[in-house]
Amino acid sequence: MADEIPAKTHGVGVFLELRKRLQSGLLIVGKNVAKDPADVVVSGGESALHVRTPRGELSLTLPAGVTFEQGSCIPTPAGESSEDELHFRLQITVGRSPDEGTSDSVMETLRVKETYCFHCQGCMTRLLEDRVFKRVLPLPNGNWNAIVDEWCCHPDPFANKKLLPRAEDCLLGDSFILLARDGSCEQTVTQEVSPVGAVDSQDPKKACRRVALISCASCSSVLGEAVAPETLKLYITQVVVEPAVGDRKPEASLNRSLFLERTVAARLLKLSNSLTTFHFLVQTPDGKAFLLIWLLNSDSIMASVPEKCVGDERPRAARALKLLYITCSDAGIQQREIVTSWEVNAIGHPVVLPLKVCEELLQVIDDSNSALPASMRCMRSYEVAYLRL
Repeated sequence: MADEIPAKTHGVGVFLELRKRLQSGLLIVGKNVAKDPADVVVSGGESALHVRTPRGELSLTLPAGVTFEQGSCIPTPAGESSEDELHFRLQITVGRSPDEGTSDSVMETLRVKETYCFHCQGCMTRLLEDRVFKRVLPLPNGNWNAIVDEWCCHPDPFANKKLLPRAEDCLLGDSFILLARDGSCEQTVTQEVSPVGAVDSQDPKKACRRVALISCASCSSVLGEAVAPETLKLYITQVVVEPAVGDRKPEASLNRSLFLERTVAARLLKLSNSLTTFHFLVQTPDGKAFLLIWLLNSDSIMASVPEKCVGDERPRAARALKLLYITCSDAGIQQREIVTSWEVNAIGHPVVLPLKVCEELLQVIDDSNSALPASMRCMRSYEVAYLRL
């Protein structure tokens, strides 16, 4: 049951979730902001939602094309959370916006015969010479070699063979890209052989897999691996890829948490749409399961405003993925049973990220969960979070 998951405290003042497909929404107001439904007045403006409370008026900026239907906001039962929260249902209209369906991630829009530059996300140091790709090709999905026997009527022709890029290729994996080295790598990246994974307790003689980790020479952030002497595997959470436009200098490095959140959200959405799957198993390079993610919907528009900020600022409601998650290493009995079921039944498309990035992603997700109203944090044995797009 959900009550087995420890509750987190957070002074949520106003929470909003709109569903574009359903053209409806849920508004939650904490009772420290308003004691009674009559104390809350909701109105709309041009790409805005205004919530007037005794604490002050909160104006939420909505995405272009989303409009509140005047007079549609009505109180609704808050169930077990009625002592702490006021719940309202409302209706919206959704028009076609110019940027709908587009992605801000250049990783999702790499094209041939265009010039790109690659930077370390941590310090924005240029890592490679400008690249013009003759081929940009997707790699088979993460578990392709597990089903290769279904394709071939003879022994696996790909056994012990790696799919490597040519000099002007860019190969796209689920969470990484493969590129050929160039001359600048001698100055911009360092390489160190490191063991991956823990020693097998049942077979101490079994050697750990060792990989050649690639790091930024300027800030020491791990960028990926050297999968072959002349091939780099760069994780999409570690690099910034931008079109090369004249002498334009790269912008200052984005906030790490925000960059990670948007990059992972965009990639999960892309994989969900292309593979028609909603279950993802985030794992480390040694194959150890770290996080289960169940994508609930991708059409949410949400905002969570702390109690102390109501009336003091104009936050922006953002497009987001709504997801359920379980941490594999820190789970209760029911959660552990779910983790085992996912692993045994191969539920969840694998998404491989370095251990440190897995830990950073979990922190982002946990922060999202703790910013939700108490009634929204859990669903059955899962915890709930949002990743902004």
